[in-house]
Amino acid sequence: MLEIGFKPSFIKQFKQLEKDLRQEVEEKIELLKDKRNHATLKVHKLHGPLPGYWSFSVNYKTKIVFEQSGNEIVLLAIGNHDVYKN
Repeated sequence: MLEIGFKPSFIKQFKQLEKDLRQEVEEKIELLKDKRNHATLKVHKLHGPLPGYWSFSVNYKTKIVFEQSGNEIVLLAIGNHDVYKN
């Protein structure tokens, strides 16, 4: 199982989401802890302005950007496709 950490910026963005979406995000984060679920979540490495970072889909619109080091994942940002511009 992977350890999950949160940047303050992620927590701030998360708190601004609607209640139903927050619940969906929490469920996807639980799935992220097990690497066997990464294909289902569409986990992929980012390129361009965000090399070294990873992303996965919460739903069609909402993405989460994170960094991974060993067995630790730190969630950095959540939002629509504009999250890749940060």
